[in-house]
Amino acid sequence: MKFLSLLVFAAGAVTLGVELSAARLLDPWFGNSQIVWAGLIGLILLYLAVGAWLGGRLADRYPTLEALLTVASLAGVGVALIPSVSPPILRLAAQGLNSYAPGLLVGTLLAVLMLFSLPIILLGTVSPWAVRLAVSDLNEAGRVAGRLYALGTLGSIVGTFLPVLWLIPAYGTRWSFYLLALGLLAVCTVGGLLIVVRGRLRWLPLAALLLVALLLLLGTPSAVRARWDDDADGALLYEDESLYNYIAVRAWGSERHLKLNEGVGIHSVYHPESRLSQGIWDYFLLAPLFRTENRDWGLESSERALVIGLAAGTVPGLYTDVYGPWPITGVELDPEILEVGERFFGMDQPNLTAIAGDGRRWLQQQPADSRFDLILVDAYRPPYIPFHLTTVEFFALVRSHLSERGVVAINVGRTTRNYALVDALSQTVGKIFPTVFVVDEPGPVDDLGNSLVVATGQPFTLAAFQANVAALPDSLPAEFRNFAVEATRRARNATPPQDTPIFTDDRAPVEQVVHGIIWDFLQGER
Repeated sequence: MKFLSLLVFAAGAVTLGVELSAARLLDPWFGNSQIVWAGLIGLILLYLAVGAWLGGRLADRYPTLEALLTVASLAGVGVALIPSVSPPILRLAAQGLNSYAPGLLVGTLLAVLMLFSLPIILLGTVSPWAVRLAVSDLNEAGRVAGRLYALGTLGSIVGTFLPVLWLIPAYGTRWSFYLLALGLLAVCTVGGLLIVVRGRLRWLPLAALLLVALLLLLGTPSAVRARWDDDADGALLYEDESLYNYIAVRAWGSERHLKLNEGVGIHSVYHPESRLSQGIWDYFLLAPLFRTENRDWGLESSERALVIGLAAGTVPGLYTDVYGPWPITGVELDPEILEVGERFFGMDQPNLTAIAGDGRRWLQQQPADSRFDLILVDAYRPPYIPFHLTTVEFFALVRSHLSERGVVAINVGRTTRNYALVDALSQTVGKIFPTVFVVDEPGPVDDLGNSLVVATGQPFTLAAFQANVAALPDSLPAEFRNFAVEATRRARNATPPQDTPIFTDDRAPVEQVVHGIIWDFLQGER
């Protein structure tokens, strides 16, 4: 009974440990959205239900501890194989996301979720099987079943926190699967060698344990690098897995890109031989032109800027190169990305103060009299924006830390025809700020694009913006002045439809809106 209790506890811990590690494994490819979590949790529960049914039937047919340990050992091997078999499927998923091929995208998503079916179903057989073996007196069946299921739940609680607080931060996602498998197989080995005396399969758990240990030693150190080395997209300068992201830096000559989470989306660029980035980051340079009608603004150096979503520092680098050493504070959730920015992206400007933390939480902690002239929001994980950075409450917080004539600029995704997210952000921001503008970045018609939503602390006009661009002093780089003139042709007043939703902390359906954009894109409405 004591060993069965230990086995049930271990199975519960591994089950929830796999679920939390699976979320981390899928996160870089499919995002950390509610629909991904719902799909993952729903399928895990389905697998456990199938496992409970199967375990009951197998327990009646094979009511021996040897048979139970055999199935539990197979479950442990299945858990260990997840990080080994997932790279090719996840690579296909990334291709589907990049190309937005509907068949490939849906198929690979289902395939990724199916990765966890066999081990979770086998883990689900443990509790009913253990109850069958532990019950020797029908008068005590309820008490025995209750105790074992309680222990399984306690194990699940441990498994919920174990990957989050220790395994993933200390060892990474793939090692977490291996270590969970080794823990379960160690328990099975103890039962096989010390309790099962004459069974033909009593050595199977030990063999499975040695197999996984060998797989751990031979397969894990090169797993991540092999996945990236298969990609010929630029020379790999750096790669690592942080607490929040898979990070890679790739180079083409002197040009460098920061790619997060299997290369889906570029989060920072570095062009040491060019004044501009040739991307959406350049459009953030337009924000000061919405700030004031003072035509000598370009000669000032007192503008204070806050960048939420600093990444590797592309925006502060552009501001420093174009405008000079304006004081800039940048907030980035992932501290390792800040280190990458300093090492590979020239993020060493003395006027930049880089802070690791959540942008909204950091802003909430600032003194009430802390003010910025520019607040630039680029906390963007294609194609999503964190919902808590899109709401009326967030923009009210931003307004409270903005100077009287300050400007807010937000990077927002769209297609060439579907501006649902741009409209929603414009509508939401418009509840807090008097005037809102949109500047569309041109891009390929067959790809997702970006727009910059700009809100001003005081009433402003499009004509004033155009006048500021026309009056840019010659002291500013000609490359930027030419870019700004071209951008005026794509600037417009925000005019979201009247039925556009307003995002709040209580209801901000960012994911639903983005999924609609992707669906339209897949149907060819681009």
